[in-house]
Amino acid sequence: MTDPRWAVLGTLEAVPALDRPDLLGDPVAHALKLLDPADAALVGVAEIDPDLADTAAFCEAYGSPVTSSANCVVVAGRRGEETRYAACLVLANTRADVNGLVRRRLNARKASFAPMEDAVASTGMEYGGITPVGLPAEWPLLIAPAVAAAPAVVIGSGIRGSKLALPGALAASLPGAEVVEGLAR
Repeated sequence: MTDPRWAVLGTLEAVPALDRPDLLGDPVAHALKLLDPADAALVGVAEIDPDLADTAAFCEAYGSPVTSSANCVVVAGRRGEETRYAACLVLANTRADVNGLVRRRLNARKASFAPMEDAVASTGMEYGGITPVGLPAEWPLLIAPAVAAAPAVVIGSGIRGSKLALPGALAASLPGAEVVEGLAR
């Protein structure tokens, strides 16, 4: 039986993430190994159909509440020739304020979702599986307060074939993370 902390995964059976490194992107597995073992034990992983990795399809297929799914979006902010990246973690029923708050945080004239190729190349993760666990160390990780306050959220695992479940507070304690009021709209 799945740990009750991972019930946000709906009908899926989860196991401790470090028990199944085959279900994790390489940067994710590495980052989880660097966590305090007690924190790493709070992260569950469940195998899914990779064709159902997108949030709406995942939630419908597996009975996971959309209000417990958090999307990690990679934002590219540009000023002149310089591009800066950040990741935003917001609940799936909200949107990140990319053109306002995130653009200002990156001190950019223009900000938008990073092109898929750039996001994949920069993170070492699969598109549709990008997660805040294991992001490049120099990137800010902006987290919506509702995510940080959630008892558990579903996020990507670095690959399309699985999902992670973890406490929102743990997501908010990841390297580079900052809880930002007004991030989600």
